[in-house]
Amino acid sequence: MDKYLPRVLRVDLTKKRFWVEERPDLFERGLGGAGVAIELLHELCPKGADPLGPENPIILAVGPLNPLFPLASKAVAMFKSPHTGNLGESHCGGRAALALRLAGFGALVIQGRSEVPVYLAIHRGRVQFRDARALWGLSSSLTVGRVLRENEPGAGARTILRIGRAGERLVTYANVIAETYRHFGRLGLGAVFGSKNLKAVVISGTVTVPIPDPPRYQKLYRELWERATRSDLMRKYHDLGTAQNIRPLHEIGALPVRNLLATGFPGEPSFTGEKLAQEFLGRRLACSACPVACIHLAILREPHPAEPYFYKTTFVSYDHEPLYALGSMLGMERAEDVLKLIDAVEVFGLDALTTGVVLAWATEAFERGLFGEGETGGLRPSWGNAAVYLEMIRRIAQREGEFYYVLGQGVRAASARYGGEEFALHFGGNEMPGYHTGPGALLTHLSGSRHSHLDSAGYLLDQENLQRGRKPSPEELARELFQEEARRQILSSLVVCFFARGLYDFGTISGALAALGIERTPEELENLGIQILRRKYAFKVREGFELDGLPIPQRAVEAPTPSGRVEEEFLRRALREMARLLEGEDGMA
Repeated sequence: MDKYLPRVLRVDLTKKRFWVEERPDLFERGLGGAGVAIELLHELCPKGADPLGPENPIILAVGPLNPLFPLASKAVAMFKSPHTGNLGESHCGGRAALALRLAGFGALVIQGRSEVPVYLAIHRGRVQFRDARALWGLSSSLTVGRVLRENEPGAGARTILRIGRAGERLVTYANVIAETYRHFGRLGLGAVFGSKNLKAVVISGTVTVPIPDPPRYQKLYRELWERATRSDLMRKYHDLGTAQNIRPLHEIGALPVRNLLATGFPGEPSFTGEKLAQEFLGRRLACSACPVACIHLAILREPHPAEPYFYKTTFVSYDHEPLYALGSMLGMERAEDVLKLIDAVEVFGLDALTTGVVLAWATEAFERGLFGEGETGGLRPSWGNAAVYLEMIRRIAQREGEFYYVLGQGVRAASARYGGEEFALHFGGNEMPGYHTGPGALLTHLSGSRHSHLDSAGYLLDQENLQRGRKPSPEELARELFQEEARRQILSSLVVCFFARGLYDFGTISGALAALGIERTPEELENLGIQILRRKYAFKVREGFELDGLPIPQRAVEAPTPSGRVEEEFLRRALREMARLLEGEDGMA
């Protein structure tokens, strides 16, 4: 491999020092990205560490394909999550991977805690600790981005990672924003930044990554580029983005609505990908090394309350997850109101998906009388009430009063405090994603290493099985999802966008690595994916996680899916098989 990838930049915020470690052992064993990050997490995060303590490391890692191949556009963050108390893993597009790779590093590790707010400026392989007290407390994370863009060098090959007010106030699902429209979204990396008094990280790079076999590399690059740009699926991502999922999920009755009290609206939602593209789309953007441009920005025009013909114009990035969480889960009827809510969580630096599920739980709990206006500070949350939700988002980010402090810890904490656990939609402490397609989706949410729909993509398997009339046994389903999640560990170690999963089979990956001087057979890659997945599970078990007896949200098994209700016993059997596979009791490498 090239000389830059095995270099790990270590930063100690407490002592204001940095150093570089050469770790070819890690990158030879784990490739990069998730495979390297999980090993560093095992090494550097003490057992039982406080997620908001100085000993919890922030690990950013890239892989050998960044940014050399099409759609090799992601960076991986790993840490102990303050939201679940367990494995925290998040992926981000934009320019984060490009900048870290061109800075000459395969990984960045940040530990300790600064006495005063700081941001890190990483240029030409050196780290500067800059005073961020003037940035701390700014109401908008977007303002922070503008200030740093104007004052730090490296435009074009630079990333600016920063937190908003929610991260400063340690909301457990605060995110880290990159390049304004991309995020390390779930599981609370923003709160970990905040706990360290770390406002932002700016990284730029100028190194040239060497290519040992240019003709082979160029040939494979052109093939992948052509396949990506001519793919029907990639064309849909370019035209509509992931918002294309709203309409088909609604049509088959798999779109969670009003805290999963329903799985569709009486009529088509106003915020489908098609309608947003027709009525609001203003611009498309792409991550570095990506020809697809799936990032869609809506133009939101709001009239001035006192001046006719004056408007505030805002670009709002929308995807399936925020449209589901801040749209269908809250029973929203107007697309403009959904965009306002998405913009609000962007301003404060909150994870949109988690925020929407929290607000949905709070709305139902309020309707059921589990708390009243005394707790909510005079607000009366109700389905579709954008004005109230906007104010609740602000109070959660500010952590105003006990009620909003608890909401800032997620639905698991809120339902434990106020009741309503039977309709608290979380899986292992992480809020429900926007797919209620059947047993595959629920098993993915429960057993995945991140409790994310992207772990093993059970929602896709559900839809395939529905079309084929196939009904796998719990054990068959668990094995299929285990194999898919293990495969995705290789993609997240390279680090390749999951949208490109159809392009990067093990044979193609083996060829791409060979062009870069790294020899891995398809069989070796398959086994490595299993090993990485099991290392993640081992960390979770070390921190107290158990699949056996994991709570299954009652609402999730009560609400019908396109294939009917999912029996809890079916999921329990599948979880037992998944635990057996993760523990290595099946004889697989």
